[in-house]
Amino acid sequence: MTRQEKLVLIERLHDIWSTGDTRSIHEVYAESFVAHMPKGWGPAPSRDGHDGIRQAIERLRSGFPDWREHIDDIVIDEDRVAVRYHSTGTHLGAFAGMPASCRRVEVDELSIFRIKEGRVVEQWCLNDDLAFGKQIRGEPLS
Repeated sequence: MTRQEKLVLIERLHDIWSTGDTRSIHEVYAESFVAHMPKGWGPAPSRDGHDGIRQAIERLRSGFPDWREHIDDIVIDEDRVAVRYHSTGTHLGAFAGMPASCRRVEVDELSIFRIKEGRVVEQWCLNDDLAFGKQIRGEPLS
């Protein structure tokens, strides 16, 4: 894959999460996809494989129907793509055991994606769980 093809693939991945349109999951993620997620919220449901990704998107968007992921920086090296991005949404439904707060959130995130044969096969993700939870609860960030 060229650098441009890798860039387009990762932009499509973020578009799936931003729109909730899961029809192209199979074009972006490998069926063998494995997600390595932060542990701050405790054990999370699997996001592995096409079904895991679809379910994760549905869970997220049921709590944040207007969720959007905004790419800030991308670094491409061999089979890895590192992305710094921020996500925004309004907490309009239950999420992670928390009832809807109707509060707007903005979450800083970093992900490293591994690409093989034109699909994302692995992801390591870190996000600002502390700020995310504080925003939902209406606590000050400072």
